[in-house]
Amino acid sequence: MPAERSGAFPPPAQSLLDGRLCLQLLPRSAYSARDPVQWQTLGVALEQQRGVHAIDSDHRVDFDTHPGTLALTPPGVEVFSESAEGGEYLLVRWQLEDDRPGLQHRLESPGHARGLALGRQLRRLLLEPGADPLMLEAAALEFVRLCESMPEGKPGQTDFSAVLHRFAEDFAQPLSLAQLAAGQGQSELRFLRDFTRSIGMTPHAYLLEVRVQAARRMIEFGDLPLAEIALDCGFAHQSHLGSAFRKVLGITPGEYRRRVTGR
Repeated sequence: MPAERSGAFPPPAQSLLDGRLCLQLLPRSAYSARDPVQWQTLGVALEQQRGVHAIDSDHRVDFDTHPGTLALTPPGVEVFSESAEGGEYLLVRWQLEDDRPGLQHRLESPGHARGLALGRQLRRLLLEPGADPLMLEAAALEFVRLCESMPEGKPGQTDFSAVLHRFAEDFAQPLSLAQLAAGQGQSELRFLRDFTRSIGMTPHAYLLEVRVQAARRMIEFGDLPLAEIALDCGFAHQSHLGSAFRKVLGITPGEYRRRVTGR
């Protein structure tokens, strides 16, 4: 993943452990960049992301990264990546004594529920005004420890690209498990199991994430009243948006608006 992107309100990189660990929340925005190769890198996709990349070569291939995909890149492996829209991504780089020995290639682990949960926790801490530095360091180190047990292969998984596209297009509408499962040609129980395994969260939790992210972008790029944003994003009312926003991001919509706009 790239080191820098342009976009609204990109939180600055957090330097931890006397500069030996760098934590960054990369925003959803277009980018084209080449990753530095000096440090060990672990990242998790918080949103779906499509584009092209080249890993340790000049051969570019298309990618469609689902939320919950954990990626470990050892020092010396160069990654070029570009995307027309990007996707929010939690990235940790470090130079610590317990780096995974002998790893010579990039590893990916899709549907990593623990990685996604820790990534979302770190996002909340990064967005929280005056977050406890000790808590941030502890969460970052817990995230880094995930590389100790990452699998060497990618298990076969159901392709949920069409479902993720439907979430992206119809998030403001009521969506039922039966509708989503029918679109995949699966029973509700099979769909619930496979989606949760592939993405790292349940369909309902993912829909809440998509709605909150949509509201977040409307706050960043416009000045609509929060009550109107709530309805446009599929929430029943403003307080419903507020509780969901706080659950996902750790702050209220009003606090977020004041932070990104100064108003």
